[in-house]
Amino acid sequence: MNQIEEYESLAQISDQEAEALCQTLRRRVIQVVSKTGGHLASNLGVVELTVAIHRVYDTSRDRLVFDVGHQCYVHKMLTGRNGRMETLRSFGGIAGFPKPAESVHDACIAGHASTAVSTALGMAVARTRLGENYRVVALLGDGSLTGGLAYEGLSMAGQSGEPMVVILNDNGMSIDASMGGVAQHLAKQRLKPQYLRGKEIYRKAMRATPPGRALYQGIHRLKEGIKASLLPCSMFENMGFQYMGPVDGHDVKGLTRLLRYAAAVDGPVLLHVKTVKGKGFPPAEKCPDEFHGIGPLAREGSGAPAAGKGSESFSTRFGRELVRLAQADERICAITAAMTSGTGLADFAKAFPQRFFDVGIAEEHAASMAAGMAKQGLVPVFAVYSTFFQRSYDMLIHDIAIDHLHAVFCVDRAGLVGDDGETHHGLFDPGYLQTVPGITVLSPASLGELGDMLRQAIYETPGPVAVRYPRGGEGPYRENHSGPPACCLREGRDLTLVSFGTLTGTVLAVADRLEREGISAEVIKLNQIVPLPTREVLASVEKTGRLLVAQECVSMGSPGAGLLAAVAARGIALRGSVLCSCGEGFVPHGTVPQLRALCGLDVESLTKKAREVLSYGREEAVGRPAH
Repeated sequence: MNQIEEYESLAQISDQEAEALCQTLRRRVIQVVSKTGGHLASNLGVVELTVAIHRVYDTSRDRLVFDVGHQCYVHKMLTGRNGRMETLRSFGGIAGFPKPAESVHDACIAGHASTAVSTALGMAVARTRLGENYRVVALLGDGSLTGGLAYEGLSMAGQSGEPMVVILNDNGMSIDASMGGVAQHLAKQRLKPQYLRGKEIYRKAMRATPPGRALYQGIHRLKEGIKASLLPCSMFENMGFQYMGPVDGHDVKGLTRLLRYAAAVDGPVLLHVKTVKGKGFPPAEKCPDEFHGIGPLAREGSGAPAAGKGSESFSTRFGRELVRLAQADERICAITAAMTSGTGLADFAKAFPQRFFDVGIAEEHAASMAAGMAKQGLVPVFAVYSTFFQRSYDMLIHDIAIDHLHAVFCVDRAGLVGDDGETHHGLFDPGYLQTVPGITVLSPASLGELGDMLRQAIYETPGPVAVRYPRGGEGPYRENHSGPPACCLREGRDLTLVSFGTLTGTVLAVADRLEREGISAEVIKLNQIVPLPTREVLASVEKTGRLLVAQECVSMGSPGAGLLAAVAARGIALRGSVLCSCGEGFVPHGTVPQLRALCGLDVESLTKKAREVLSYGREEAVGRPAH
């Protein structure tokens, strides 16, 4: 098969055609990601599995639920989007994660880990309650099993009796500890069609009468005792699943056969599939972690990244500063939730292995663990992406804030992150963190400020502290005014401009433009956004009578909203004000400059808003993306 076929034909293709299609798809994944960047190794590892799923399931009706969803590229190619894959993760193009707005074949949004089984179970229950006829399959990777939510879903799904299939894509995590020829032989026997059919007939017959049920229970207990010592399936079967596996995840013929059987079982099935991350691309097979999420390659299939700016990122600077502080203080420990390299902690892990803790995809556990460490005298530093930090909210309040424990949270990827889109933008942490009693939130605008604020968070600020910073490197603002909670960067008389983080450089550029037009703007930078420092802003607006706040977060519960409330509470009658933010909804994927322009946070848009405040004195306008 030379071309990627239309979706409707997959159920009828032969095994030989399916194998040829897999090779075409693997080449296509390498071709696309070489140009666009994205998740390469994970998608190469599920080519055969995805083709097998589409040979068995009609995802326009059947529900395929991805866990995380970064391995959905082949699925998208097979569901009418192959011709648009060159737009992957670009503004206005195909998203890098499942997105129902793109296609009926995408069952639900999937950008965070460990959620698939719970979501799929909900869909299966809905099908049963509404008397509808479709099948449900959840695809999760072994990494998702490091998150507790996955086990919550598995526990209930197994006991529910709902017909559904959970595919465990095992590409490295050692789940099956049993080794040797006997275990492998028995696993193969258990997957033969005649065995599987015979097992169902035997089970129904034995359960038909009271003596049969008693005999069945006795034989079952004996069998389970023997099997537990030989096969890696007891955990899932104890949960209530019919376990199948482990099987070769790159045998499209065998996978198709097993999925057809699994889909016909009247109850929950777990299919354990062994795959190779990066399959078919030697650089990715050799270093799958490095090729998990990549930028464009220098040339197709080269394995070498395209030339970049090479500037230091906030993540890298954070990691370097934390190592320096930890060298002088043995109380400092670092925690991450499966993001060692992404958060800049690789060097810390090498330098202080006894003080470094990767808890897996378990942000809730990480926060509670930090609480215990802080309670007993250590200084835990939990480095976490803003979008994943949302999971720790309950632990922040219950385990940390009530006791006013000194734990430090370094919130990476704050603000717009770009091509990963809605599920990964860090736009909500300013709103929910300001509701946590006793917490302090710092917002550096430059790399120099990050280092100073990290030291301040560890040594000078009591209670829980968060330091939030963006993905990538610093912008045009590279000064260091990290001392007071707020500071005036530029004095003016006509208008007060307020911002924080790396948007500070943009606001200063707006002030420069206004000055060339004869407008004098005062610029206030917030170094701390919780508790909100209002004194400097109130003093400024009492002088200028006009206020523009620019912030890279949602407007609800934001620092800007808090400042407007403070102005109103003081009784200051503003002649004009505007709150420019990322709106009240979700922002799509694209480059950060494109998304700032979409949200009205670029220099041109902010300058226009400033002129409106000066000319019309409108009370308030909230910038929001025009979806």
